[in-house]
Amino acid sequence: MIRRVLPHGMGRGLLTRRPGTRRGGFSLDWDGKVSEIKKKIKSILPGRSCDLLQDTSHLPPEHSDVVIVGGGVLGLSVAYWLKKLESRRGAIRVLVVERDHTYSQASTGLSVGGICQQFSLPENIQLSLFSASFLRNINEYLAVVDAPPLDLRFNPSGYLLLASEKDAAAMESNVKVQRQEGAKVSLMSPDQLRNKFPWINTEGVALASYGMEDEGWFDPWCLLQGLRRKVQSLGVLFCQGEVTRFVSSSQRMLTTDDKAVVLKRIHEVHVKMDRSLEYQPVECAIVINAAGAWSAQIAALAGVGEGPPGTLQGTKLPVEPRKRYVYVWHCPQGPGLETPLVADTSGAYFRREGLGSNYLGGRSPTEQEEPDPANLEVDHDFFQDKVWPHLALRVPAFETLKVTGKGWFSFLFLDIGWDR
Repeated sequence: MIRRVLPHGMGRGLLTRRPGTRRGGFSLDWDGKVSEIKKKIKSILPGRSCDLLQDTSHLPPEHSDVVIVGGGVLGLSVAYWLKKLESRRGAIRVLVVERDHTYSQASTGLSVGGICQQFSLPENIQLSLFSASFLRNINEYLAVVDAPPLDLRFNPSGYLLLASEKDAAAMESNVKVQRQEGAKVSLMSPDQLRNKFPWINTEGVALASYGMEDEGWFDPWCLLQGLRRKVQSLGVLFCQGEVTRFVSSSQRMLTTDDKAVVLKRIHEVHVKMDRSLEYQPVECAIVINAAGAWSAQIAALAGVGEGPPGTLQGTKLPVEPRKRYVYVWHCPQGPGLETPLVADTSGAYFRREGLGSNYLGGRSPTEQEEPDPANLEVDHDFFQDKVWPHLALRVPAFETLKVTGKGWFSFLFLDIGWDR
């Protein structure tokens, strides 16, 4: 009876003829077969799952309270705080859907990894201040039992922003807001700037703001892996796939002034599995869009922007990918170890990268220079023509970069914009 449910061909082959067997008979080939037989027998016993069924461990669950689209730092951070603040362990079921499990083209891993409080909006300043505290105490938040502590290699060298005459008043106003929110930022005149950073040329600089605390840069890849490790330990589920559709229901309601509105609620997410044409449905209560530079595409799947032009329902999510080149170069005569991240009046910026006289930097292109984000190749001429001249003007030691013509390489990241 048992034999009938075993895979075809399993009965044969268990008995094999061995040389030297008495009377030329058969003997059982036990190597590797006994354990296999036991597994198969156990799999068909009552109360046991059948191993003959296809493995579905890579598929998303059929139900999840929350589905987070995007598994970068933002999505993982949302997952972390949902689980951290739940009333009891396991109270909320959270699923993170990420289409690129290698993160090879994700903004998180390709970013410069900077943290700064020198913004114009109080909300951004507060977010950054909390983030700085989170990073400084990272192992109090993301420690996992029996796992090594995280080392983000946080470099607290600060940000140095330079302003021309026409931008000086705005900088002064921004610093006032930053200080009101608790950020420690210093305003510096050109003379003060030269005294503190003698390697800098202050031509065209009317004012500078310098972050004296909780600013700098860190290893974003380490943060990503630390968050992923932690949320998995908290019970967050992961799925490699791409969200292709939302299934929603509509309900007509009246506002306080008796205007009819239609409310839509997503109750199912379709996840297209990697290397497959099939999708898996996931019933849910809440969907969180954490797709970063691709958030507008996810929002469009939910109907955002499909209403009449000029209305809120007809307004698309104003997020789009922007390609930004980041270059690394070597300059033994460059600024020393205490060099902050410098943002020039031209838009060019740089900071040190490690301890070997290497520097990292770039410049945002103008609207006319915007490269196609679908093309991930790096434009080396952009550095030579649009970045290096501004760097060499601001830091004369960088003049030698053009003489060598080598020693720097580049990578890029996708930017979704930031407040200034």
